[in-house]
Amino acid sequence: MSQLLHTMIRVGNLERSIAFYTQVLGMKLLRTSENPEYQYSLAFVGYGEESTGQAVVELTYNWGTEKYDLGTGFGHLAIGDEDIYARCAAIAAAGGKVTRAPGPVAGGTTEIAFVEDPDGYKIEFIQMKSATQGLG
Repeated sequence: MSQLLHTMIRVGNLERSIAFYTQVLGMKLLRTSENPEYQYSLAFVGYGEESTGQAVVELTYNWGTEKYDLGTGFGHLAIGDEDIYARCAAIAAAGGKVTRAPGPVAGGTTEIAFVEDPDGYKIEFIQMKSATQGLG
């Protein structure tokens, strides 16, 4: 059996990124490590531990690299949320950048929103259906 453990993204300022993912998105800082020999630092953030089956985000800071070309291959991280409208309002109030206001996806009924982290990575919020809304 396989399990998705984490997604790694390179960041230009580790402390700024940790603050965004923990204070703005509400994730927990799970662990950090430094590798002086190869000049990089790691921070793992998430809503739960990998050991519980939850995927997390690995923030990688390569010492001295302040900015990356994000390219066109990476799309976004996706996070399910019970109230994307309240989540986006809280993100905006905390100084975060909401790039697509919450609402139905074009041609469908799924409600989504997009925000951008300090390095320009896109994060999609998808409205989760509650048990009272059914599964469809």
